[in-house]
Amino acid sequence: MQTPLKGLLFDNDGVLVDSMPGALQAWVLWGERYHPGFVLSAEYHGRRASEIVAELVTEDKFQEALQYINQLELDQAHATIALSGTLELLASLPDGTWNIVTGANPELARARLSAAGITAPQALVTAADGQKGKPDPEPYLLGAQKIGVPIAECAVFEDAPAGLMAGKLAGASLLVGIGEQTLDSVADLVIVSLAGLKYSQGLLEIPDEVRLR
Repeated sequence: MQTPLKGLLFDNDGVLVDSMPGALQAWVLWGERYHPGFVLSAEYHGRRASEIVAELVTEDKFQEALQYINQLELDQAHATIALSGTLELLASLPDGTWNIVTGANPELARARLSAAGITAPQALVTAADGQKGKPDPEPYLLGAQKIGVPIAECAVFEDAPAGLMAGKLAGASLLVGIGEQTLDSVADLVIVSLAGLKYSQGLLEIPDEVRLR
C-alpha cells in the first residue's frame, strides 16, 4: 500500500517506544497511596496523567498526587526501549516531515525518547502544549501546525483508540492503528509495528505483511 502524504505524526508510548512496564509499575505504586487497586487499564491509555489523576482524587489532593505520579514515571523512564522499526523509520525521515505528539509531560517525554535512543524533534508536542488532551483533536492539530503541514495531508500513528479518535476529529488523512487493541477503533488500517514502513518523496509505503486489517 502506498499513500501520498506530506506529514507523519506519531504518538510516542506504544508506537515509537515501549514504556509500559515502567508506567504500569509507577501507577501501581501511585494507586497504593491515592487510589487502592487502581490499574492503568486500556481505557486510560493515551490520556494525560493530569486528567486521570483529576478523576481519581479529590481536588485538595490533586497537585500532590499529580507530582507523585510524574516523579514515579520519570524514575522508570530509563527502562524505555525503542519498538521494532522505530529507529530505522525515523532515521529515514526528512526534517520537517514528521512530529511526535504525546500526552506525557515534557520532562517525561524527553526522558523516554532519550532512553530509547531517539532525538526529540524540535516541534515535539507534549502535555504542556495546548489546553486539551486526546481524544480532543487539539494535540494533533498542534503537531501538524508545528511542522507547517496541513493536518489533512498527515497520517496519524496511534496505539490507543483515544488517540486515533483525536486524529480523526483533527481531520488527518490516514489513521494507522498499532497493535490488536486498535482493531475495533476508527483506524483506517491496523499494523503490527512500524517495521518495514518506508517514506520517500511524499509516499508512505506499508507492506501488506505487517497489516492486521
